[in-house]
Amino acid sequence: MNDVLYSVGDDAVATITLDRPEAMNSLTVRAKADLLEALTRASQAHAVRAVLLTGSGRAFCAGQDLNEHAANLEAGRGLNDTVRTHYNPIIRTITEMGKPVVAAVNGVAAGAGASLAFACDLRIASDRAKFAMAFTGIGLAPDSGASWTLQRLVGPARAAELLLLGEPFDAARALELGVVSKVVPADELAAAAHALAVRLAQGPTSAYAATKRALESAASGSLADALALEADLQDACAKTADHLNATRAFLNKERPVFEGR
Repeated sequence: MNDVLYSVGDDAVATITLDRPEAMNSLTVRAKADLLEALTRASQAHAVRAVLLTGSGRAFCAGQDLNEHAANLEAGRGLNDTVRTHYNPIIRTITEMGKPVVAAVNGVAAGAGASLAFACDLRIASDRAKFAMAFTGIGLAPDSGASWTLQRLVGPARAAELLLLGEPFDAARALELGVVSKVVPADELAAAAHALAVRLAQGPTSAYAATKRALESAASGSLADALALEADLQDACAKTADHLNATRAFLNKERPVFEGR
């Protein structure tokens, strides 16, 4: 992978870093392929129990690389089917991964770059971060799941405002809206985000996977459907060693140690 850095520490956290700082980590075909490869690797690796997604330099991700996009337009290729071929699989890999994914938004997150952050389970932002739903500004509709994720973060009315007007908003506004859960000084972001990822990596991985699945289903299903799925997921979690050991620890007034199984 040339445009994405991938590493796994002894703490079971896979760190995925978009690494085109000279282009604000904008997404070319190669960068999107590299990102999907890294996410898939993290999803399938038994040694990985949490994922941290961030960017190099002063941007998290500026979205689609417009130079490449303009070349496709001039050649009559339109979007070159990049939404179906690249963005959709990336977002589904993040959201369907049976492990928690943390976004450390270190700078600009625009268009599909903002959508990447929205698809993650938790988001921490630098005080220098800025978000922009830039789609309508260039005559496009939202992609990369933004129409689904954003309204679940901020509500339908706010999502319509952000997507239709496309006005940038800073980290403080993102915190106020509920787009991010925490804002920290820029020089503290890496440590804070990594600490959160480590905490998740030390937790009950199967329970986290079940929680992600329950939330996704309940977002568009009925209460009856949610109750039925919760019962199934609880049955599955009850069979894990983590649940048995944590229950014993609770009764013994001890701190549970989760092994992710």
